[in-house]
Amino acid sequence: MKIRPVILCGGAGTRLWPNSKNHQAKQFIDFGKWTLLDKTLERTKASIYDAPIISTNKKYLKQVQQHLKKNKIKNYKIVLEPLKRNTAPAILSTALIKDIPNEQPLMFFSADHLIEKMSVFNKAINKNKSKLTDQNIFIFGIKPTAPSSEYGYFVTKKVKGNINKVIKFIEKPKEAKARQVIKQKGYWNSGMFFIRKDSIINNFKNLQPTIYGNCVNAVKKAKLKSNIYYLNKASFIKATAKSFDYAILEKTKQINAIKLDIPWSDLGSWKEILKMYGMNKNKYIKKKNVFYRPWGRYTNLFEGKEFLIKELIVKPKGILSLQKHHHRAEHWLVTQGNPKITLNKDNFIKKPNEHIFIPLGSIHRIQNPGKKPVKIMEAQIGSILKETDIVRYQDVYGRVR
Repeated sequence: MKIRPVILCGGAGTRLWPNSKNHQAKQFIDFGKWTLLDKTLERTKASIYDAPIISTNKKYLKQVQQHLKKNKIKNYKIVLEPLKRNTAPAILSTALIKDIPNEQPLMFFSADHLIEKMSVFNKAINKNKSKLTDQNIFIFGIKPTAPSSEYGYFVTKKVKGNINKVIKFIEKPKEAKARQVIKQKGYWNSGMFFIRKDSIINNFKNLQPTIYGNCVNAVKKAKLKSNIYYLNKASFIKATAKSFDYAILEKTKQINAIKLDIPWSDLGSWKEILKMYGMNKNKYIKKKNVFYRPWGRYTNLFEGKEFLIKELIVKPKGILSLQKHHHRAEHWLVTQGNPKITLNKDNFIKKPNEHIFIPLGSIHRIQNPGKKPVKIMEAQIGSILKETDIVRYQDVYGRVR
C-alpha cells in the first residue's frame, strides 16, 4: 500500500504581517516564480506516494486549484472546511473520508514548509512504514542548526526495535533554554506527522471524543462534488478548535520520532526568509538592480506583493543617513561584519546572523566602523517600497535638504 500524502493548507500567515489587514497566507506567497505550496505538491510526486489530499478552507479553494493545475496534478481530493477549527479537526476530518482505507499510512505535510534532501526524507518514511500501528504516531524532528525560540523541540530515548520514543516536548523556549535542550540532543518539532488512519481514529476516540463525534458527522453529511468534500458546517462548527499537538500529542503515550539532519524551515519569520534569499541570492541578482551610493551599494533581489528583498553592502567607514519611513517597516539580517545600528535613541553593535526589526516611523541608521564591508539582508514590508519614502535627518554626504 502506497503512502497517502495529506497537505494541511489552511494557515493565514498572520505572523509575517502582524499589522496588515490584507495579510497573505504564507503557502501562496510568490517568492520568485515559486510558492511553498508548489514545493509541497512537488514533494508528493515521489514514487512512494499515492494521490494527494489537500485540507483547506473555502477561502483558499481557487488558489489551491490553481496550484494543482500549475503543478499538473490531476488525481487529487480536496477536503474543504466551512470555517477554521485549527489542526486537530482538520487532520481528523481528512482521515475520515471514505477514500482512505482503515490501515492506510498517511503522511501529513504542512503546505508552508521548505524541505531539502527529499530523498533522505522519503527513505526515512519508507523505513518506518512497517512500524506504524493502530495506536502510534511518528513525528519528524529536524536537527537544530542553532538555538531558536521560533520552534518547539522534543527529546527522545531509544526503546526496543531501535525506535526513538518521544519523552518530552518543549514549546518554543527562550534561547538560553534552547541551548540546554540542544545539549540534551533535542530536535526541532517540524509539525509533520506519519500515522495510520485507524490510529488517528483510536486516538481521537480515546482522547477527544467530542471532536471525534462532530467530525464524523461533518464527514458523513459532507457533500461530494467531483473531487471536493464540502464538510457539513452545522457539525463541523461544534468541533472544538484545538491544535493536533494540544489535542493529541501532549496526551498520548505512543509517540515516536523520525530524526533528520536535513535543511528545513517553515519560513515563519522574515529572518528565515532573509536567510533563504541570502543562500540563493545568485539566482536573483541582476546587474540592472544594483545601485551605488556614497556609503556602498544595494541590490534589489526580489519584489513581491508588499515586500522587497535587498542586500546592502556598506563599505568601511560608510554611514547611511539618519532616516525614517512613512510607509514601510524593515527587517535586517546581518550576514557579514559588525555594524553599528541606531534605532531611535538606542545605539548598538550587531553580529553576523543577528536580526533587527525597524518599525514603521522609527528613526534609524547603519554605520560600518570596521575595516571590512558590512553585509545586511533587508526585507522592506509595506504599501510603498520606493526610495522616495525616505525622510533624512542627518547625512554625512550632504543629502539632507
